[in-house]
Amino acid sequence: MAVKIIRMATIGLSLDTFCRGLLQELSADYEVVALSSPDSHLDSLGKREGVRTIGVEMKREIAPLTDLRSLIRLVREFRRERPQMVHSMTPKAGLLGMMAARIAGVPLRVHTFTGLLFPTATGLKKQILRLTDRLTCACATHIIPEGEGVRNDLISGGITRKPLRVLGHGNVRGVDLDYYKASEAIDAQAAELRRSFGISPEDKVLLYAGRADRDKGIAELTEAFRSLGRKDTHLLLAGDFKDSPLLPADMSNIHLSDGWTADIRHWMRAADIFILPSYREGFPNTVLEAGAMCRPSVVTDINGSREIITDGVNGLIVAPRSVAPLREAILKLVSDPALCREMGLRARENVERKFSQQYVRSCLKEFYRTIIQSAQ
Repeated sequence: MAVKIIRMATIGLSLDTFCRGLLQELSADYEVVALSSPDSHLDSLGKREGVRTIGVEMKREIAPLTDLRSLIRLVREFRRERPQMVHSMTPKAGLLGMMAARIAGVPLRVHTFTGLLFPTATGLKKQILRLTDRLTCACATHIIPEGEGVRNDLISGGITRKPLRVLGHGNVRGVDLDYYKASEAIDAQAAELRRSFGISPEDKVLLYAGRADRDKGIAELTEAFRSLGRKDTHLLLAGDFKDSPLLPADMSNIHLSDGWTADIRHWMRAADIFILPSYREGFPNTVLEAGAMCRPSVVTDINGSREIITDGVNGLIVAPRSVAPLREAILKLVSDPALCREMGLRARENVERKFSQQYVRSCLKEFYRTIIQSAQ
């Protein structure tokens, strides 16, 4: 009988994003079940991956009564399914999933921390977040930090004394190098995108892709861009920026996507430099994807980003929450096209060497094989 593994996240979108193609691949060796709050993403994932799904309502925010009902339902599901392993990711699924799996007597209880909220929180919220992370770790048998930065925060924050293992060089998804690569078709789309915004072939283009949130450093990015004062430089913002209060009054040479863009490849090829001035990250996939598309990144000195970018090699690293260093890094790259191209080539090489999807998945499968073998 095949070993049964339940992979779970709070919402179906997270499973769909982080486990696309993975669950089908794991099904060759295990009986795989996907569990999250019931939604269209969970349904489509089940059909695409060819795995059975279970919907259990879970709230992302703190909701004591709903959380208690979710915990009871999870315990019942785990006792009925009798899996050998429950592997959770995302905070609420980790807390409820690890507690329920321990109560139900699941032998292998694995949680992946893709990022931590408590290091940048303050006051009572910080204490609550630390407590929930401690409880997740207390109930888990195996803890996987997505990167060394997350691992160090778990240790320095006093969250757990259990062994912490980063798989490979970090990251939970890896990059599909056949999908994220330059091609004539994508470059043609990129050229058309530039033309649609009135950007000439000689102009320089910066790109940010992600949420329109303050902690992503959008205010610092737009201020740094405005302070450049260069008519030959443009900033693309790919995400849902409609009516964002973070946008400056002067939007000249700042161009927005029409909502969230699922396929970002031609946006990355339309740009010369990718920018992620975030205050906190787990392990930013957009920086990896930009690198795979031969684009250097300017990132802040935070978890994940500093594990992908080597300052001066495949991009530049600046202090978070600061405008002047960000401006100087951008200016250095837009003023030196040869350096920009060289860093872009090194960015692709770095992703090929450390973060290919094939390599990341092989590390996970070896981890599964080892802990299952040890438990038998």
